[in-house]
Amino acid sequence: MQKRIYLDNNATTPLDPLVLAAFNDALLAYGNPSSMHGFGRESAELVSEARAEAAALINAAPEEIIFTSGGTESNNTVLSIFAPGNVCSDRKLRNEIIISAIEHPAVLETVQYLAARYGMRVQLAPVDARGRVRLDELEKLINENTALVSVMLANNETGVIQDLAAIARIARAKGAFVHSDAVQALGKIPLDVRALGLDYLSASGHKIYAPKGIGFLWRRKGAPFVPYAHGGHQEGGQRAGTINAPAIAAFGKACALAGEKLQSEAVRLAGLRDSLRAGLEKRIPNTQYNGCAEASLPNTLNLSFRAAEGESILLYLDLEGIAVSTGSACASGSLEPSHVLLACGLGAELAHGSIRFSLGRTTSADDIETVLEKLPPIIERIRAMSTLR
Repeated sequence: MQKRIYLDNNATTPLDPLVLAAFNDALLAYGNPSSMHGFGRESAELVSEARAEAAALINAAPEEIIFTSGGTESNNTVLSIFAPGNVCSDRKLRNEIIISAIEHPAVLETVQYLAARYGMRVQLAPVDARGRVRLDELEKLINENTALVSVMLANNETGVIQDLAAIARIARAKGAFVHSDAVQALGKIPLDVRALGLDYLSASGHKIYAPKGIGFLWRRKGAPFVPYAHGGHQEGGQRAGTINAPAIAAFGKACALAGEKLQSEAVRLAGLRDSLRAGLEKRIPNTQYNGCAEASLPNTLNLSFRAAEGESILLYLDLEGIAVSTGSACASGSLEPSHVLLACGLGAELAHGSIRFSLGRTTSADDIETVLEKLPPIIERIRAMSTLR
């Protein structure tokens, strides 16, 4: 039977066995956490423990954690706070949001909606060739009308980590609030919301070996807030709806495990990532690294292979039982190359020929060797058929 190798952990991760056990145990505590009787208190205790575990992973207070359905809801919640009419009266004239040019669609498309629906002004902060926000240009963009600056901590395609503390200092000096989509960073690198100087942070469970459909929003105490979902008093009146106690308990366990494994797993994965990069660059000519080696997630590697389209590479690797992701958006029905790579200055050809390898807890040295064996002849075969040669 063909061995299957999963190198698409930035898309989603498998459930950790200990997380699955926590989820199954919590399913038996079926009481509504909002109920005052013993059944409800049992579920509420699980939620309380998970809230503390999530807070500990980012150096926050438990009461600042709002559980949501995931990163997309958390992002939408924060961005909608600053729609006209939602923020406090002394800030009503601020009608602008600044985001980086490489944000996830959960941020990018939401601000586009706010611009179309409410007439908000949206500005994109440019990045350099390595994918890092140009701080000098960001400082020029922020003005007295800027309500919020939203910049992801780590990019989902390239793994590049932003100097978020510096970004926050620039934004706050001009009176703007600061949000970060930290979905890809959570559990992979140390994360301290106090040290970063943030007001809001979004996180998702399925990126750290927890179930899909669960996440959290961290809101600094005192930061403006308007509920995104109405109809109940749950989450301190900040997010209505019956609390998903089993998923929350599982997420809490995942946060605790991530904290325990953070340092050792980062070292292990960075070593495997670097071996993969060095091996592919040695074996495959005209290979380009997309990212910033000095500031990158330990598990993420993005490479472009000239004269070889990403979708073809992905499909050939899939036939070999190896799962990766393409930097092109073609697989989702769009003919456009990655907006992230284009923002970094790549031409359309190289952007279409990019592959993201995202390693995880199941990745082994043998897996890396298999990729180094299988991928070079695939690239050679594709290039032999390519009209881009």
